[in-house]
Amino acid sequence: MERKKKVLVMGVIGADVHAVGNRILYQAFTEAGFDVINLGVMVSQEEYIAAAIESKADAIVISSLYGQGELDCRGMREKCDEAGLKGIPLLVGGNIVIGKQQFSDVEARFHAMGFDCVFPPGTMPEVTIAALKRILHVEDGAGTGGQ
Repeated sequence: MERKKKVLVMGVIGADVHAVGNRILYQAFTEAGFDVINLGVMVSQEEYIAAAIESKADAIVISSLYGQGELDCRGMREKCDEAGLKGIPLLVGGNIVIGKQQFSDVEARFHAMGFDCVFPPGTMPEVTIAALKRILHVEDGAGTGGQ
């Protein structure tokens, strides 16, 4: 029996227009066997949520490179819960804060905001893919229509 691929909604949040990393992640997630809805750049919280509802997404992956991710992501978990997406995995990564800050502090703040996984700048796509597979209980080659 062929299992349904896990669905990811991804994009670059807020006023951020950095498209290169978004494209790389889209390619990597697709090649890993996920069904990916890529919202592109300058995505609002409401757009992520609407796309997740429409696609019955299994997770939302947010990236940000312009340093405003912490502001742009505030309230995302609460909005997901209110929209009926209670418990949907939220992942975020990139240059998500301004200035040099201890990543452990940044990670703790995002966890407190309800994010399941927080990735520092320069994280390789394979790291995010491994986290997604763990969170979504996907075995290699199973559940993502994979290799």
